[in-house]
Amino acid sequence: MKDQYNILFLCTGNSARSQMAEALAKSLGGTRLRAYSAGSQPAGAVHPQALQVMQDAGIPTDGLRSKSWNEFAGADAPEMDLIITVCDRAAGETCPVWPGHPLTAHWNIPDPVEVTGSPEQIHKAFAHALHALQQRISLLLALKMEALGRLAAETKLRALSERPIQPHPSL
Repeated sequence: MKDQYNILFLCTGNSARSQMAEALAKSLGGTRLRAYSAGSQPAGAVHPQALQVMQDAGIPTDGLRSKSWNEFAGADAPEMDLIITVCDRAAGETCPVWPGHPLTAHWNIPDPVEVTGSPEQIHKAFAHALHALQQRISLLLALKMEALGRLAAETKLRALSERPIQPHPSL
């Protein structure tokens, strides 16, 4: 039985959704999750609006940085138990071979970086992405993965993306 799971959230740019997922998993997961994020084509910085909505929600952002998924594919990288893509582009790309054969899932979260409009509309898109990730990570934490076999655990992990996101009261 495992006490702690290494989880890697992937997105193309590693500037918003995967960064929010990493920060949320660290915040919500306590000692159960050791969270990381990366991108296939990292943007080089965390999007300022992503940082703002996380700070507004009281989620620590210390240490977040945009990084390549190559950091997690080498022999000296932490062995991942779970790898979750949070954008369609990253899910469709050829990923590195991950040491340890982690469970994988795809949770498509609409990209708030692509939203145009008023500052309020942009902020709302980032807040919605954060809220959707928070719901899915909370559901992940409710799973008793250690009690499931590999196939059942991966099936349940993937099914989390099919659960409807409950609207946030303030959005």
